[in-house]
Amino acid sequence: MTQDEMKKAAAWAALQYVEAGTVVGVGTGSTVNHFIDALGSIKDTIKGAVSSSEASTEKLKALGIEVFELNDVSDLDIYVDGADEINAHNQMIKGGGAALTREKIVAAVARQFVCIVDNTKHVDVLGQFPLPVEVIPMARSYVARELLKLGGDPVYRQGVVTDNGNVILDVHGLSITQAAELEEKINQIVGVVTNGLFAQRGANIVITGTPEGPQIK
Repeated sequence: MTQDEMKKAAAWAALQYVEAGTVVGVGTGSTVNHFIDALGSIKDTIKGAVSSSEASTEKLKALGIEVFELNDVSDLDIYVDGADEINAHNQMIKGGGAALTREKIVAAVARQFVCIVDNTKHVDVLGQFPLPVEVIPMARSYVARELLKLGGDPVYRQGVVTDNGNVILDVHGLSITQAAELEEKINQIVGVVTNGLFAQRGANIVITGTPEGPQIK
């Protein structure tokens, strides 16, 4: 089974958590694209979706799924999204697709966060995947200096502007054993919008695509 087939298996398995008549929170990325395809197969049974990125919004609308603004939705039953890395505590690094801020906002609103990944995303210690930090453009150099003080090696993601009009610093060289504490510490740096650690709000359910089929934790 290929990596993409494992992603697809995990994504389609997430349909079991989608309740009829609800608005579904939808994330961003290659695994989520499979989930959006799956959602299209039951689009007549759901009310619609809230999306974390312009790319996902376009794909949802192309399948005929109504997309709501988060401000017009009082709550979400579930939010389904992938991860770039995830540990045994269901804490993760996200933001490889530069949609981390909107992903974090939608995840905060949802009662359940269902994370869909293939088995290559599981790690013992977070940090091998560079930690994305979304930054107000004028603060980029200042924030980079502060991230250096925390032991990281921040690299400006050239040519990338987020859906919010900001820039991304990818922090290399971290070994993250206290994820919730580091998430809070980075978010307190002036000029940081948010960072890609999803530790204080980790996943409630993790569906992992494996060669033996989806594994649910």
